Amino acid sequence: MSALLALLILAACGEQSAPEPVSAEPESAAGRLVVYTSRQPHLVESLFQQFEVDTGIAIEYISDDAGALIERLAAEAERSPADVLITVDAGNLWQAAERGLLQPLESTILDQRIPAALRDPDGFWYGLSIRARTLVYPPDRVDPEELSTYAALAESKWKGRLCLRTSRKVYNQSLVAVMIERFGEARTEQIVRGWVENLATGPFSSDTRLIEAMAAGQCDVGIVNTYYLGRLQQDNPAYPVRLFWADQAAGGVHVNISGAGITTHASNIAGARTLIE
Repeated sequence: MSALLALLILAACGEQSAPEPVSAEPESAAGRLVVYTSRQPHLVESLFQQFEVDTGIAIEYISDDAGALIERLAAEAERSPADVLITVDAGNLWQAAERGLLQPLESTILDQRIPAALRDPDGFWYGLSIRARTLVYPPDRVDPEELSTYAALAESKWKGRLCLRTSRKVYNQSLVAVMIERFGEARTEQIVRGWVENLATGPFSSDTRLIEAMAAGQCDVGIVNTYYLGRLQQDNPAYPVRLFWADQAAGGVHVNISGAGITTHASNIAGARTLIE
């Protein structure tokens, strides 16, 4: 478990040696822009098309998992064609910056629009959207008064009743990283062990499958990103699973981001800045 916790420590502890920030002064942004993105094409294509119409800058993009894109940037080094990295999860963005794959950007526009808690303090990356990860439950089997915190899911009353997504995915990794920062490694290890002991079944490959299993009666509580339930409720407003906002008495629900940064070897810095802004 200690090895697992070591893997999950993704949040910033330690300072980066920052190169000179990219100037916010205008410069030519004409030409082509190459974007590496872990977002699904249907989520970004219309935005890229509108950007091309508005600016005249043609966008080429490569879509892949965040880990694969980060490794690709590292392998390509100064030969990389990428100007911008867009990905889910602050942990991925932090890792890219920590490995020297992003350069800092000074932008008054971004600093004004994006709260400090949702961007890197040195400008290596900026959050573009947020997502909340909280508890779900079936109202026909669980009284919401029974629910409180993420940590409480380690209590014995949830034995054989908990569903979780695999820890191989970054969403749970980042949640546990925040818990390590809050509770310390020893206490967080105790909580995670309790979660494992309380599992009703093996970890799920996706939040959607977790929610569907809950609706089918396989478990009584789980942790998911809210929009996965929202998608199911669009098709069936009476879907038999509900959200519970965790940790309201201490810190609030866990929120993560999707964000972007300019790559270290970007050839179109002005265009990259314009896209992110």
